[in-house]
Amino acid sequence: MNYDYIIVGAGSAGCILANRLSASGHYSVLLLEAGGKDSSFWFKIPVGFTKTYYNETYNWMYYSEPEKELDNRPIYCPRGKVQGGSGSINAMIFVRGQPHDFDDWAAAGNAGWAFRDVLPYFRKLESHPLGNTEYHGANGPISISPMKDAAHPICHVFLKGCDQAGYQRSDDFNGAQFEGAGIYDVNTRRGQRSSSSFEYLHPALSRENLRVERDVLVNRVLFDGNQRAIGVSVMQNGVARRFVANREVILSAGAVDSPKLLQLSGVGDSALLNRHRIALVKDLPAVGQNLQDHLCVSFYYRSNMKTLNDEMRPLLGKLKLGLQYLLTRKGPLAMSVNQSGGFFKGSEKEAQPNLQLYFNPLSYRIPKSNKANLEPEPYSGFLLAFNPCRPTSRGSIEIASNRAEDAAKIRINALTTEKDIDEVIQGCELVRKVMSSPALQAVTIEEISPGPQVNTREGFLQYFREQSGSIYHLCGSCAMGDDPRTSVVDARLRVHGISGLRVVDASIFPNITSGNINAPTMMVAEKGAEMILEDALSQSVCQPVVADMAAAA
Repeated sequence: MNYDYIIVGAGSAGCILANRLSASGHYSVLLLEAGGKDSSFWFKIPVGFTKTYYNETYNWMYYSEPEKELDNRPIYCPRGKVQGGSGSINAMIFVRGQPHDFDDWAAAGNAGWAFRDVLPYFRKLESHPLGNTEYHGANGPISISPMKDAAHPICHVFLKGCDQAGYQRSDDFNGAQFEGAGIYDVNTRRGQRSSSSFEYLHPALSRENLRVERDVLVNRVLFDGNQRAIGVSVMQNGVARRFVANREVILSAGAVDSPKLLQLSGVGDSALLNRHRIALVKDLPAVGQNLQDHLCVSFYYRSNMKTLNDEMRPLLGKLKLGLQYLLTRKGPLAMSVNQSGGFFKGSEKEAQPNLQLYFNPLSYRIPKSNKANLEPEPYSGFLLAFNPCRPTSRGSIEIASNRAEDAAKIRINALTTEKDIDEVIQGCELVRKVMSSPALQAVTIEEISPGPQVNTREGFLQYFREQSGSIYHLCGSCAMGDDPRTSVVDARLRVHGISGLRVVDASIFPNITSGNINAPTMMVAEKGAEMILEDALSQSVCQPVVADMAAAA
């Protein structure tokens, strides 16, 4: 079957592309998704991510290769395998990043991607209670909910502690002041998840020019003899199928599977492809390189003040919270557990905030078994976690074989630069500084882990090596840039040297942004969709001229 545009991946980016490219009715659009529908109740309720964290039906449940600098541990890398992608299973923290993050994108050879260029697309996608302002939009599909009024009372103790420790406040991490302590915004609408699937794709499903095929594993992109993408080969419910793209194939499969699919299709490092006996279409050595992620570690505390542990652990407490949510769409189940935190400088020498904190009014351990649920600790407790904002270590994504069924090899390559090691120490010292404030000391009985005996540079670093994990912000593996030797797509997200093929998702980030990456991923999709439509219009205008020139010749 033929379509103008084929989009691979119905994740945070793919759902936006499907809506925008089909909106005019001029183009036919096919959206391919490896998972199923996001019709379960758990995708609507914000706290539902605890039920999808280890659910192989909705989650690829990837693991990295053993990380040498993280005690040789494989790191868990959950990825959404459902309509909405990782945006259907994440914790919904809505943070854009710092202006200089995007200015660095532009400085890497990507004109049009500085903060002043991308801000209109952030504003376009959101509906914020502050209305149309310099920093916010009021009419976008994604609903933004500040948690300030609903955050657990102990979160305000954390904010007071930051005041006492000498740190400033930020009333809006997506506003004029990024640096400081505050309460996070989440993408929810009336107590339900406001994902790109719910807000962009669902309203567009009735369009005759948009088709969604689910439970589809794309094997490879198809090319003609002139290095032009002309379609995709897939397996759906055991049946091999092919779909033809009249205009473009767009990969939105995410930071793991977009580079994997390029490599399976013959676009990537020639030596890697040769090892797996894949015919070379285009030698692009940067495919799968430049992988980045945020790694975090949590400090656990026993409190003399009631926390969400006391409400969410007992069966009766669960029932009360469930009833509250069903009747009012309010309460802890309508929010993220990551309620407060902020962005801080770990040293006076830092020009920009380089550490992110999460203060959770709930303490829980990541279960060792894939069959276990996330459960609160059996005491009144909270946790304070940190991650460096802009790690400089770089990892990779590589195919494990020439079979699409086999997961790619993920190498985060953590802590391979001195800067990243220094920031681990800075983060641990920041946590201890904030926790030493009178306000937090007054509600803390003890630090459960790592414990007060861990108080040296070596001890902090070892704790991070043994206990840190991904915060699930994989990006950068199909980086945008102007040099085909070091990047994969150009500033219009077109794959270097290939016609009719783009990548539009978090893999195109030249550098990771400061904070949670779902918001910038959606921004990339909004901007990418506009560029695709602009290019389609210019091609339509040029075609008669080309025809006239051919006739004259």
